[in-house]
Amino acid sequence: MKTLLINLITVIMTTTTVSQKFSLAPLPYYKQSLEPYISEQTLMFHHDKHLAGYVAKLNELIEGTEYAYMTLEEIILKSDGAIFNNAAQTWNHQFYFDQFSSSPLREPSGAFAEAIRSKYGDIKGLKEHMTKAALALFGSGWVWLVCNDNGELDIVSTQNAGTPLTDGLHPLLTIDVWEHAYYIDYRNARAEGVKAFWEVLDWKVIEERYNKCCKR
Repeated sequence: MKTLLINLITVIMTTTTVSQKFSLAPLPYYKQSLEPYISEQTLMFHHDKHLAGYVAKLNELIEGTEYAYMTLEEIILKSDGAIFNNAAQTWNHQFYFDQFSSSPLREPSGAFAEAIRSKYGDIKGLKEHMTKAALALFGSGWVWLVCNDNGELDIVSTQNAGTPLTDGLHPLLTIDVWEHAYYIDYRNARAEGVKAFWEVLDWKVIEERYNKCCKR
């Protein structure tokens, strides 16, 4: 009985040592609902394992530090090294997963559509520019559509865990070009993965982000 009690206390201490400040947010759709463009298996590995790993590691790293009392965005802006990498990858991935839908709006409207026409001619032009940037990015990273404080659109690329937040920009949408985002479905054919990306991107989500952060 004494040994059992000691073991129980050890388990309790172990499970409460690491802060669980951040948790894995669920997907806003069923994993199989993005098929055939993004498979259930890809989402199981990408969301349930890769993103979950970043969240767990971030909680471990910030335990007992000043970062344990900060928001995720504050951690990204004030940290570096491993803490930054895990915080930024947590934010980047959740932002990425939240922009998809099984029944996406195919084109934006209103002020956002006008901003796209002003900068890229039309939605097709925007897709071409972003796809070109995604295929040109060497190694792992992200391609973003952003706006600045004046509401002006731009396309930026970041390596590894990089995020436009550190440059004071407002992200609107992102293409994940880490291989784990597309390798199960398309192997090394990044172009095919990017092509499929556009089929499930919900422009309603992107337009709402624009209206919240960029509309003037």
